[in-house]
Parts: sequence; structure tokens; C-alpha cells
Amino acid sequence: MTSIYDQALRPHGVNASQFSLLVLIAKLRGASRAEIGRANYQDRSTLTRNLAPLLTEGWVEEVASEAGGRSRPVVTSEAGRELLVSAAPAWRAAQEKARGLLGEEGVAAIVGVANSLPPDELASA
Repeated sequence: MTSIYDQALRPHGVNASQFSLLVLIAKLRGASRAEIGRANYQDRSTLTRNLAPLLTEGWVEEVASEAGGRSRPVVTSEAGRELLVSAAPAWRAAQEKARGLLGEEGVAAIVGVANSLPPDELASA
């Protein structure tokens, strides 16, 4: 399934996992690495590795915390917001293709399995 999304997003220079992480960061509207990791069920090293290309491409940026201190929230940049808008139709097309291949029962089964996993099992997946 991932290859369907990767193929659809390739013209935009992003892969499915990067796009999903970018969407999450946009939804969080400025979050620490720890908060992003918890929301995405990733440990610190995995998140750091997955954030690196987004930072390198300029799709996200770390900004100084309004409260001061050591925290540097990660936010979507203007380039990241533009990518989200331009790639959204490709993402939706990939979703429709995946839904067509899986059928409604297949989609329901995958969602059911994901929803039945306890959060601690998701974190180690």
C-alpha cells in the first residue's frame, strides 16, 4: 500500500511517511520533538531520523519557544504548507486507489486492527 502513496507523491518530491509526518506537524501547530514523537508513536532516534529530510528540504523548521527556555517547537514552514496544498490531491487519489484495491471490507479490517492495538504496541511497531 505504501508504494501507491509513494508513487503518487513522487512528483512532489516527498514520500508517504514524510508527507504523513508533515501533516501531523501541521495539525499540532508547533510542537516539541517529544510531543511529535508521542503523537506519532516514535522514539526519539526514529523521530530525529524522520525529521531530518523535512528540515533539510525546508518543509519544517524549529523556532524559538515563546516561553523561552530550551524548547524549540517544530512548525511547518511556508514551503511545507505549500507542499501540503499542492500534494493533497495526489494523496487523495492514492487513498481512492488503495480503497479500490482493498474494498470497503479490506479498509474496515485494516482500520479495525489498527484501532484494536494498545498504544504501547503501536509505539514499538
